Amino acid sequence: MKTIGVLTSGGDAPGMNAAIRAVVKAAAYNNIKVIGIERGYKGLINGEFKHLTPSVVEDIIDKGGTILKTARSQEFMTDDGQKKALNVLDILGIEGLIVIGGEGSFKGASRLNRLGVKIVAIPATIDNDLGYTDYSIGFDTTLNIVIDCISKVRDTTISHEKATIIEVMGRYCGDIALYAGIAGGAKITLIPEKGIEVNSVCQKLLEDKAKGNLNNIIILAENLYDPLQLKKEIEEKTGINTRVTMLGFIQRGGSPSAFDRILASRMGAKSITLLVKESTSKAIGIRGNFMIDVDIDDAIASKKELNVECYELLKEFSII
Repeated sequence: MKTIGVLTSGGDAPGMNAAIRAVVKAAAYNNIKVIGIERGYKGLINGEFKHLTPSVVEDIIDKGGTILKTARSQEFMTDDGQKKALNVLDILGIEGLIVIGGEGSFKGASRLNRLGVKIVAIPATIDNDLGYTDYSIGFDTTLNIVIDCISKVRDTTISHEKATIIEVMGRYCGDIALYAGIAGGAKITLIPEKGIEVNSVCQKLLEDKAKGNLNNIIILAENLYDPLQLKKEIEEKTGINTRVTMLGFIQRGGSPSAFDRILASRMGAKSITLLVKESTSKAIGIRGNFMIDVDIDDAIASKKELNVECYELLKEFSII
């Protein structure tokens, strides 16, 4: 194998640059050239690329976002779009493609795989919603950002003796909320895997109010319940003044944590090993601190399971 391509797709995640760096470094060690595809599958269709060398990626390990940019492409979802992408890969002489992203990116990789492109997929999504791997690149960094925000919000919440609803990202996975609830010391944590009972939330707040405690942190996973509606219902049913803080895209930014840098570096290097030695396309993951690789379609089909141990721990500290 002489030339490979690498792209980042979907939502950006801290650590993507560290993964790109590892891919390029490991490829150079194996005398393989790397072409960076810019703006994901959209850029692949449009032929947007640049050559990546070790000197180009030398100082990006600590940078958030992705130097290759990212975008979503409706055209790539069509047969014609995929044929255009395949044609660009042929023109550039790319013999294998490394895709760094989440579930949607993996589905795109699977489509190219069916067209005969050798693929290695690297999980990079802050949501940590891919079931086949313990962690995806970016999750740890995002969790630390959320924890820092909770600490700051708690200071003003205590000062004003108000409840604060903090909405965190996660799409339809509650991992960010679950782990942030434990590490951030939230009074109440609400995750999609377990749903929401507003009356139970209000009852807990009233119990604390009777004890003289009005400064409660409520972690709410996005897409579970409208935070402004929850605020309204809490105030109507309990009389407790409640604020809403929606962290939004601040959760995606910033320098990746040491954990994410190491994880990305291990996965990036592993992707080159797989491209060189394996005859089939794979998705890389981590289980119990060991690198694993599975069929891409199996990775996509794997259902994300709730960490029951953490859930039970959280129940001891709050309601869910």
